[in-house]
Amino acid sequence: MAQHGALQSSSRRGNCYDNAHVESFRSRFKAELLDGDSFPGLEEAKLEISHHVAYYNAERPHSALGYLAPNHFETQLKTTSQLCPA
Repeated sequence: MAQHGALQSSSRRGNCYDNAHVESFRSRFKAELLDGDSFPGLEEAKLEISHHVAYYNAERPHSALGYLAPNHFETQLKTTSQLCPA
């Protein structure tokens, strides 16, 4: 990290949730896409990662979202919000 000028991020003691969403995504990404394997090269990695992220957001059901894909959940939320103005 120092070689690239990046700073490591970590939460304060007792606050373990700052990276929970990213860690959850990375865990599922590794299990669903890599399955213990690796990419043959950088171009293949870029292509497969972009396809997986598109699938993850547009099609993959998420239990925390009532088994909807994030894009569908967001659309439903916006539609419901417009029907019930504050």
